[in-house]
Amino acid sequence: MTVPKSRNRKRRRANKEGYSKHSPAEPLYGVKDVAKTISHFKEVPPSQWIPLFEGISARFQYNGHILGSTFIELEIHEKRFVFSGDIGRTNDLLLFPPLKPEKADVLFIESTYGGRFHPDEVEAVPEIEKLVNDTINRGGSLFIPSFSVERAQLMMLILWRLLNENKIPKVPIIMDSPMGASILDLFYRTRDWHRLTTDECDEMCDHFTVVSSYQETMELRSDNKPKIVIAGSGMLTGGRMLNYLETQAQNPDNTLLFVGYQAEGTRGRKLLDGEKELKVYGKWVPFNMEIAEIEGLSSHADHNELLGWMNGITNIPERIFIVHGEKEGAEALQLGIKETYGWDSQIPQLYDIEEL
Repeated sequence: MTVPKSRNRKRRRANKEGYSKHSPAEPLYGVKDVAKTISHFKEVPPSQWIPLFEGISARFQYNGHILGSTFIELEIHEKRFVFSGDIGRTNDLLLFPPLKPEKADVLFIESTYGGRFHPDEVEAVPEIEKLVNDTINRGGSLFIPSFSVERAQLMMLILWRLLNENKIPKVPIIMDSPMGASILDLFYRTRDWHRLTTDECDEMCDHFTVVSSYQETMELRSDNKPKIVIAGSGMLTGGRMLNYLETQAQNPDNTLLFVGYQAEGTRGRKLLDGEKELKVYGKWVPFNMEIAEIEGLSSHADHNELLGWMNGITNIPERIFIVHGEKEGAEALQLGIKETYGWDSQIPQLYDIEEL
């Protein structure tokens, strides 16, 4: 099936079955729009100040969240604004530790895991080993919803190492994500941004079946033989994992393993909160499969790592804004900043206007 034909088929299905909120169901943007957008991109080196306008410059610093992610520093007339973005882990198996800002007059810091604590990623490996063996031994399949960038590759790395050590059965391991497949190529071309050697990338990829076409997905989702499937999206808000769950969620021998943050209101969060039936493509689907979660694999810094990321700042910030988090996490981080550094901070609300 050609790519255009596959896209048209998905569009027709959305219109026919009514699971899209739009009528008629049309994509929000197309390939031409993406090409036009990419034409405006400009690659810049990390850790170097880039002049933007008179008295204004910017710098991108490695923050170890996903491949290529950075925190941004803006120097505006000798005042430094630091935007943390999503901060990565200190002991990530795949990526290097985040760099830290040395100065911040105004700091914007994320709070995704404020008040929450992760074990090291290496501690999650035995849990994954047990889940794989338990699921495969009872004749089921393991389904791992995953973000396409970094998390999917981290899961590949862990599963590859377990296979090499003969700790899990040799069943098909499927990476069903067109974007994830593209990211694998990017890992080859960005050796300075992660821990893997070229040989390790080669060996790891040899153990996986990468699925790109929608037709392959539709064939695999009806296959009941034991296997491991990694597919998007990480929170089950969309992506090809929903195609698998539409047919496989009712099988109690199967396992659905969450390896990343599940935001409020998402299908992933609802399942973790105990819901037994979810709407998938406009139809109610019972979830009889085992639901499991391993938090230690989050690519977000936990509470202590967020506070640790701030310890390189040598001045006392004039303003600190706690952003990108739910209320409880933001408030926990606010308390942690006060107790650790004695600094005041605030949690802005939607549509607040602040003069800096």
